[in-house]
Amino acid sequence: MVGGEAATEAGRDFIRDIIAADLESGRHRQVVTRFPPEPNGYLHIGHAKAICLNFGVAQEFGGRCHLRFDDTNPTREEQEYIDAIERDVRWLGFDWGPHLYHASDYFEQLYDWAEYLVHVGKAYVDDQSQEEMRAARGTLTEPGRNSPFRERSVEENLDLLRRMRAGEFPNGARVLRAKIDMASGNINLRDPVLYRILHAEHPRTGAAWRIYPSYDFAHGQSDAIEGITHSICTLEFEDHRPLYDWFIDNLPVPSRPRQYEFARLNLSYTVLSKRVLTELVRGGHVGGWDDPRMPTLAGLRRRGVPPAAIRDFIRRVGVAKANSVVDVGMLEFSIREHLNRTAQRRMAVLRPLKVVIENYQGLGEELDAINHPDDPSAGTRRIRFGRELYVERDDFMENPPKKFFRLSPGKEVRLRYAYFITCREVVKDAAGETIELRCTYDPATKGGNAPDRRKVQATLHWVSAADAVPAEVRLFNQLFMSEVPNAGNFTADLDPNSLEVLPGAMVEPSLAGTNAVDAVQFERQGYFYRDPDSAPGKLVFNRTVGLRDTWAKVQAAL
Repeated sequence: MVGGEAATEAGRDFIRDIIAADLESGRHRQVVTRFPPEPNGYLHIGHAKAICLNFGVAQEFGGRCHLRFDDTNPTREEQEYIDAIERDVRWLGFDWGPHLYHASDYFEQLYDWAEYLVHVGKAYVDDQSQEEMRAARGTLTEPGRNSPFRERSVEENLDLLRRMRAGEFPNGARVLRAKIDMASGNINLRDPVLYRILHAEHPRTGAAWRIYPSYDFAHGQSDAIEGITHSICTLEFEDHRPLYDWFIDNLPVPSRPRQYEFARLNLSYTVLSKRVLTELVRGGHVGGWDDPRMPTLAGLRRRGVPPAAIRDFIRRVGVAKANSVVDVGMLEFSIREHLNRTAQRRMAVLRPLKVVIENYQGLGEELDAINHPDDPSAGTRRIRFGRELYVERDDFMENPPKKFFRLSPGKEVRLRYAYFITCREVVKDAAGETIELRCTYDPATKGGNAPDRRKVQATLHWVSAADAVPAEVRLFNQLFMSEVPNAGNFTADLDPNSLEVLPGAMVEPSLAGTNAVDAVQFERQGYFYRDPDSAPGKLVFNRTVGLRDTWAKVQAAL
């Protein structure tokens, strides 16, 4: 369920209403949006909302969306992140065409505008330390104090700024600040920093620059250079909008974009803080940015989540003005609904228990199995049945409670596509663990139907022991145990059982084919996807999302 303000009618929200009104009034002839990620990490499901919104409205209104990297902090940016961002946006189903840009494309123009502000007396070089500036900034209830360097002459400020650019001063020695209002009720307008000294190699500009613009100074002006009409941001930038407008009003920019804010995506049992995600990776709490437990798009892709399911989820969430927390079950619903339509069915036994059918004669036989119950065009496949099979260990109880309808001594069940079988004997090892079931079958029930119309209360999946293929199966739970994890102490909320590895699973041989890379439904188990760790002779499957388990509900009620 979506908390807070719900989405409006399908396809409509306040952002789309604004764009439609702007086009209808003639304020804009074409809508131009942008998605401006900082290349210091991988994109996550929260970014998917921004991607779908920015690219989506551009498509819907016949405009265009730019991909622009906010590469203003070279100490945190890597080519790996740039490549991952481009890959993820394309995977999600969007393309920027020729409109790929970088904030660094505009470094020279941004610097010229910084000098312009100095020339007109609206920027100055400040020698205070970071701690001194922070102390003088004031609070929400107290105004800030003017810097002792605020009234430097234009000539001195220009000289110092040019020497900053030339690399004469060490990191942190000076900054360039806008001269706005240290008593403003909006702290963002209290003489914000425009440039800081940073002696660092830039991935694109190399050693050409020794000063780099702040996000607030680079963002709006980049929008103006590119002719962005609607600069769509998340709510945390709402207080920055007056500063965004101040720069647009006080600089000779070529266009006048406007900023609009929407509620960011927050998911239960999930942390979307880039800082926390980075620490999860660097601290070894997960296997990398593409760990299937991560909320990154790379992790979701590796888990087998279809991009169409993410787009559907974002559509369901809608675009609101108030922050809220979305139940992660809504994402799982969208994934499950999509895969139910598209994923072919296969049989796999995750925790195998051997079954020997004592009265079965012959070497075995082939049976027909349907690939998708709701899609006749998907056809059928042949599966092998024989005297020795594997069934799921959880499908057997020697002393079952009431309402357990699966296999137990003397109990008859149906094997999917095959026969009715009855458990006659339980074989145990020296430790008393069940290692094998001795059963009989009814040859008259071929295909899983009884000619006398007798009914059984359970249908089990199985694989033939003669040609089953070993596989490793990875089951994922939520990474965090708390519905609202504490980002400040996230390690305390980590679930130590978020990953369960089953190394001894047995799967249909059709799943070993070189082309078997699409998501599949393991019947009665859930939806699974082949992991890149798979190699010749080693199959690895990730569970994308489970099915609804009625027996689990019964157990929970006991």
